[in-house]
Amino acid sequence: MFPTCESRSRNYRSNNKMALLRVTGSTVRHRRTQGILGVHGPPAPTDDLLVDQVPCTDGTDTGESQVVTGKTTTQQEAKAMDRPEKAINRREFLTSGEKATLGLAGAVYLAGAAQQPAQAKAEAEAPYRFKIGMYLNELGLPFDESLATAKDIGAEYVWVNRIQHGETEVHEMNDADADRLAQRVDRHGLKLFLLNAGNPFKAIHLTDLKVDGLEDNELFKHDLHRLVRAMKVAARIGVDTVGAFTFAWPGEYKARKPTWPMRWLTRGGFIADIDMQKLKKAFTIVAEEADRHNIDVALSQMPWNYTNTTGNFRRIVEEVGSRRLKVMWGPSDNYNSGEWDVATAGFQNVRPYLHGLHLKDLRVNNGLKLDFTYCPIGEGHVDYLTVLRNVRDHRCDAVLSLSTHFMSDQRLEAMRINYRNLTELIRKVEAEA
Repeated sequence: MFPTCESRSRNYRSNNKMALLRVTGSTVRHRRTQGILGVHGPPAPTDDLLVDQVPCTDGTDTGESQVVTGKTTTQQEAKAMDRPEKAINRREFLTSGEKATLGLAGAVYLAGAAQQPAQAKAEAEAPYRFKIGMYLNELGLPFDESLATAKDIGAEYVWVNRIQHGETEVHEMNDADADRLAQRVDRHGLKLFLLNAGNPFKAIHLTDLKVDGLEDNELFKHDLHRLVRAMKVAARIGVDTVGAFTFAWPGEYKARKPTWPMRWLTRGGFIADIDMQKLKKAFTIVAEEADRHNIDVALSQMPWNYTNTTGNFRRIVEEVGSRRLKVMWGPSDNYNSGEWDVATAGFQNVRPYLHGLHLKDLRVNNGLKLDFTYCPIGEGHVDYLTVLRNVRDHRCDAVLSLSTHFMSDQRLEAMRINYRNLTELIRKVEAEA
């Protein structure tokens, strides 16, 4: 049992009329231990609040809102985090905080602190260090050349989803191929933090699946096979997480995105009960495979899939209920899907599940008409300074994985620009500390 000892808040401006939300005092969160000690670590503190906007109905609308950013955790604690309890109602969270007694919070805190290893304490007191990585395939280069380029630009970590240019793909690798992959990454002084076998479930429309017999659907079986092959390769070479996507909204790739206006106006779209049943069944199967291989699965976020926003991601993983499901957080994709408070409320939603960040930037010109423009990191609408502050304040054990998307004909230069811009943002955040 761990307390949230300090509640801090950040203001952000709403384009819609929303209530001013403040959380005060100390709250005590109760968690159940999940996983096996030594494999997933001990239970760790987490702020398990699914943050959605609450419209103001009392006539005191200020046009602003505040969200809790919670307590700072060590890198060791963050990495050990399993799935939190089911997200509570926001109003329940607000009232429960005031009901918790200060004496109980203090006693629990002292008990937890007494058990904290010296190493964890030292890590908590040390300056936080950001981890910079790269989505390698965006360079469009042969594998060894892309590794050398990533290292030259300044990356420490890489995310690989395909081995192109005529080489053996991840889902086709045998043990010798997997070993060679690891050796090539290691030779360049890099660490492979996420491995994909292509983009499983990205282009499958959820409407093409049925709950009954979903596991026998040929499209699903095809992509699940590739995902499981990635798990086997990752387990062999010591990579703890593989990547997957989360199925396309109706007509997304077949009928010119007919549900987009609804999704934009509802901050990501409403997931129908029947669709949630499909998602729950599909990712329960995925989680069971992940358990068998002792591998986590980081779900990507993109506007065209069901985890397009942090709110939808949180709803899906809580339905599944597995500690194996993590997130490659995409703040720009969330923002592009209508989740304008992604740097604050969005961070709260994904923090317990965070594996890495998929970094790019954009400007939304007309959200309802899906009119947007990619641009260098820090020059768009995403509040990356607040994102980085939250990652630092909570000492998240997550990799900042650079992408490009702008200047598609000059990918290498675009990656260098994004690296420079990211490191400049990091310098600003570190200077504040």
